[in-house]
Amino acid sequence: MKSYLEFESDIKSLEEQLTKLKDPFNNDEGIAEVNMEKINQIQNELDKKLKEVYSDLNRWQKTLLARHEERPRAKFFINNLFSNFINLSGDRQFAEDKSVLVGFGVFEDQSVLVIGQEKGDDLDSRIERNFGMMRPEGYRKCIRLMQLADKFNIPIIAFIDTPGAYPGIGAEERGQAEAIARSIECSMSLRVPNISIIIGEGGSGGAIALASSNKIIMFENAIYSVISPEGCASILWRDPKKSLEAADAMKLSAQDLLSLGIIDEIIKEPLGGVHRDKNIILDEIKKSIRKNLKELSELSREDILNHRKQKFLSIGRNTGFTKKIDIGDKMTMEKNILFNLKQKIDRNKIIIPIALVSAVIIFLMLLYL
Repeated sequence: MKSYLEFESDIKSLEEQLTKLKDPFNNDEGIAEVNMEKINQIQNELDKKLKEVYSDLNRWQKTLLARHEERPRAKFFINNLFSNFINLSGDRQFAEDKSVLVGFGVFEDQSVLVIGQEKGDDLDSRIERNFGMMRPEGYRKCIRLMQLADKFNIPIIAFIDTPGAYPGIGAEERGQAEAIARSIECSMSLRVPNISIIIGEGGSGGAIALASSNKIIMFENAIYSVISPEGCASILWRDPKKSLEAADAMKLSAQDLLSLGIIDEIIKEPLGGVHRDKNIILDEIKKSIRKNLKELSELSREDILNHRKQKFLSIGRNTGFTKKIDIGDKMTMEKNILFNLKQKIDRNKIIIPIALVSAVIIFLMLLYL
């Protein structure tokens, strides 16, 4: 049975009609002829309706689509994009976290470390995977293996799909916030290329912990936000029903985030969402990973680190703290404006006592009063 969202009622009706028409046994008189003319007519109506609905989705509808239960998970992409994948377990401190798959694999003859936040495909696997909500041991497992990849100069590819980090008492007792902070720190300090692909939900610090990357890529109907729309609505309006207003205010869609410079690329989904044709998206992801790995492989280890720093420092600013430079340029933190200012002051030995400045300001105020 297909699962339909609240705004897909017309699509559901047309697809049910189409299914009945294609089944020659679906009538009271036994076998009947298939009416190809009627089938073509309904198919055209369905294609038209899909274009009409999906060309104008609001941000809340995209949120529902990003959470769709039939949407392909990280495990699907790991199995179909990488060969010789070896899943590694445990953080060497507490336990194994099954909400994240981490291991080494091969992408087009190149060794890579693959990280995938996994929600599960059915009720049993979702419970086992904790619905994709990682615990501290999951982040510490990722840190352990990211450091290993950095040591052996192996690029890292992460598939992000989580409503957020697990908020349970046990997770907090074991240092959830510290584990997320360490994961961000580790991701930012890597000297190997790291690419994050948001395939569904990119929720809160649970996503940012693994998405602090050289390249952040999003599926067309994925979302990426600091909090869920329901959580935001509960805080701002004390009413979870205002999720649509919250989603609009948060600018959580891929298109919004690309325009704000928070992400680097959008991967287009098949009409109706990636769950309608999972195999089409595989070619698009391959092209994107191939292109970005090639681009980043041309940089030295130090330049990869500086490229990532420059990327995050420039978010929300026209030029950031450093001059805007092409990815191929040699990137050094000497371009930092604050660093240059400090050098100039040190060179000229300009020392202005704070007390003198304060006295001048007070004198001018008294003069004009």
